[in-house]
Amino acid sequence: MLCLSGLDPTGGAGIQADIETLSANGCHCLPVITSLTVQDTHNVVRTQPVAVNLLRAQLATLLADVPVHAIKIGLIDNLDNLRLISEVIADHQNLPIVADPVLKAGGGFNFSNNDLVDAYRSHILPRVTVLTPNTDELSALCLDEHDDQAVAASTLMQLGCQHVLVTGTHAQTQDVTNTLYHNNAPAEYWVWPRLPGSYHGSGCTLASALAAGLALAQPLTQATCNAQTFTWQALQRGWQAGQGQALPDRRPTNT
Repeated sequence: MLCLSGLDPTGGAGIQADIETLSANGCHCLPVITSLTVQDTHNVVRTQPVAVNLLRAQLATLLADVPVHAIKIGLIDNLDNLRLISEVIADHQNLPIVADPVLKAGGGFNFSNNDLVDAYRSHILPRVTVLTPNTDELSALCLDEHDDQAVAASTLMQLGCQHVLVTGTHAQTQDVTNTLYHNNAPAEYWVWPRLPGSYHGSGCTLASALAAGLALAQPLTQATCNAQTFTWQALQRGWQAGQGQALPDRRPTNT
């Protein structure tokens, strides 16, 4: 499975989260780094997008050699790279494409600006099978125009993405409710006990686990349920590597 994500030196999020999650879920990861980051378990300090020519060469070489069964998109913090990635996924519309819209770090660092959000809406969303925003990212992608979550998800689906899985980790609720919205079917809901503390890489883990399920030809609802179970268990076993957010333990549960 092809993963396009940033490099997180803590190992909690980004491309390492993709690799660990896919391995634990029976898939092989083709890791392509979109951006180098300076960060710790507290926050991101800065990013350095990979040069678009290098990214293009990596993708062309890799895709000419290895069959791909799904694509997962994480951090994109550069307009040139965003346009290139949109071209790649446009050429693979027969594959499941899961996009985790990484717009802001848990510590508050902004990866995006208005131009990037506009380009994401125009070039990435129309080609996505499942978008996995948290409630803050959902609001940002809707340009803060909709307070109602269902209306906001519908707006994004009108822009072209087929399904929207909204995670409730950022909502001020006792439990966490995750909602899968469809264009032509009722929404599906899952409620999870809210775990104490905060976690680094939860969104990357969920999106990668969902993409793994789709790559293995699981039906969408089953893949979504399995991905949530895997993520919740990884967070429950989370451990304190540094002094900030805990890191998910993404080892298979039978080890």
